[in-house]
Amino acid sequence: MMVQQQTPAPRGFAAMSPQKQREIASMGGKAAHAKGTAHEFDSNSARLAGRKGGQAAHAKGTAHQFTSKEAQAAGRKGGRRAT
Repeated sequence: MMVQQQTPAPRGFAAMSPQKQREIASMGGKAAHAKGTAHEFDSNSARLAGRKGGQAAHAKGTAHQFTSKEAQAAGRKGGRRAT
C-alpha cells in the first residue's frame, strides 16, 4: 500500500486572497515612501536593470526574438508610454 503525502495548507501571506495581498503590499509601499526608504529608479538605474534582465533572458534562451517589422515598430514607438 502506497502512503500519500499531503502538502501543507498555505499559511500566512500565501493563504490570503490576492485582493488582501495587494492591500497589504500597498500599505507597505505607502509607508516606505512616507518614511523615505522606498527605492526609486532614476533613468540610468532603470536602464541598467533592463539591460541585466535582457542579458539574463538571452542567456537562458527565453528572450523574445523580434522580427524586423516588430523591431521597426518598437523603434518608432521609442520611450512613449503604451496606451
